[in-house]
Amino acid sequence: MQDRNNTLIGWILGGGVVALGLSIGFGSVFHTENPEGEKMGYFIEDTAAEGGESSGPPLATLLAKADVAHGETVFKKCAACHTINQGGANGIGPNLYGVVGEPIGKGVGGFAFSEALSSIGGTWTFDQLNKWLESPRKFAPGTKMTFAGLGDPQDRADIIAYLNEQGSNLPYPPPPAEGAAEGGEGDGAVKAEEEPVGDAVTDKEPATKGTGEVAPPAEALP
Repeated sequence: MQDRNNTLIGWILGGGVVALGLSIGFGSVFHTENPEGEKMGYFIEDTAAEGGESSGPPLATLLAKADVAHGETVFKKCAACHTINQGGANGIGPNLYGVVGEPIGKGVGGFAFSEALSSIGGTWTFDQLNKWLESPRKFAPGTKMTFAGLGDPQDRADIIAYLNEQGSNLPYPPPPAEGAAEGGEGDGAVKAEEEPVGDAVTDKEPATKGTGEVAPPAEALP
């Protein structure tokens, strides 16, 4: 009887050890605790490479061929947090009607912007919007906005064009001229060679008259 009790106690202790080990193992894989007690914001999937530098054509070139209709489609990723109609209410994020050209983070319609964004200063230019849409956390470290960003430069240009048509309508910057960075000294050299030398004829062969006589050389111009 005593042996049976000892065996039973041993199985119970062994089962407890196994259960504890499994609990620790699963906890390390599926960690769900939030030690700082932070309230998570609305997160949208990461579409941009964190910390990466954008590449490709200049923004002005992309804006010149921007597709506003596609920009409206891309904006659907933002519609969960933002309204864009005139006089629309703020949501998780501010209303974005007429945002292009507005001061950055200055309480549109009473929206409470984070200090990280409101301290940037300046206005929402096309270039500033492009940087913000590429990576909000990089543009304003500490921002409350949890949108990861748009990695495609043309998507950013399209959505900026759409935003611009919603109450801003600012003119786009002109795209850089093709080959503007080339030329330089080469053009100047060609131009110098094409300039006339003058009317001095002393270096030429003396002209002859119809009679066969050699005409005296003309005087060189001063």
